[in-house]
Amino acid sequence: MTTQADGRSSLSTPDLSLESALWAAGIGPIAGIDEAGRGALAGPVAAAALILPPDPAIQEQLWGLQDSKRLTPVERAGWSVRVRKTSLDWGVGFASHAEIDRYGIVPATRLAMQRAVEALQVRPEHLLIDYLLLPSLDLPQTALIKGDSRSLTIAGASVLAKTARDALLLALETEFPGYGFGAHKGYGTRQHLAALDALGPCPIHRRSFAPVRVRGKG
Repeated sequence: MTTQADGRSSLSTPDLSLESALWAAGIGPIAGIDEAGRGALAGPVAAAALILPPDPAIQEQLWGLQDSKRLTPVERAGWSVRVRKTSLDWGVGFASHAEIDRYGIVPATRLAMQRAVEALQVRPEHLLIDYLLLPSLDLPQTALIKGDSRSLTIAGASVLAKTARDALLLALETEFPGYGFGAHKGYGTRQHLAALDALGPCPIHRRSFAPVRVRGKG
């Protein structure tokens, strides 16, 4: 079964309504999947797959969890620990800057998501995915527009993907100094664009992205 569900308000609070309906139908385990870094100019795109216990009471334990974009860095760090402790299983996958340039950002995002699922030790019976479908995986799946604002499992995955990628970019700052990767995590901030103008692209920049491509000439 492959479906795509309509979105809701961006102000929605994620819950376990979708998961509970699947659990009630005898379907589980369920993995929520989300990505981080899709719009950055440097570094990999990351994805996480999260499986929560099939218990609606988990919603109370994770009360306050939101899409990672609505959390501060300190909040994300705390939630990352809580989500991992609460989970049945979780996995993280990456697709490199080179794979993004070679295949394009959407195929590379799907590749990172596939790797996150493959990192799971528990095999899911259904995937709830933020926005995308993964045709390469022979698993029932549902693509949800604004899924990280609707599904608590996807919201948890968004936090795991974001914190994993942020940690990697912080480490890459020491390898490629001068760009401020630890601060902006590869996104196209004024600081980052100014560094690109001064230094040119470094080996982890996505040269297929226009702001990098135009600064890599000459």
